[in-house]
Amino acid sequence: MKKLKFSRKTRKKLKKFMDFDKNKKILYNNIYLDEYKVVIKLPMNLKENPQEKIRIEKFDLAKYVYLFAYN
Repeated sequence: MKKLKFSRKTRKKLKKFMDFDKNKKILYNNIYLDEYKVVIKLPMNLKENPQEKIRIEKFDLAKYVYLFAYN
């Protein structure tokens, strides 16, 4: 998987968090772009669920509970 590189200015606008889809039983590493209200959802267990793909969705971070945020 290719590593994404962002400038410092862009990194300050990104929020990273993890969440768990209890229906699909998939843990996601998420990158939230606050300016656009969009999240990039990266499944963490692709080896177990190879059919699961990276998802990009409209998202309002304030409406949801997530496991934890990190830098």
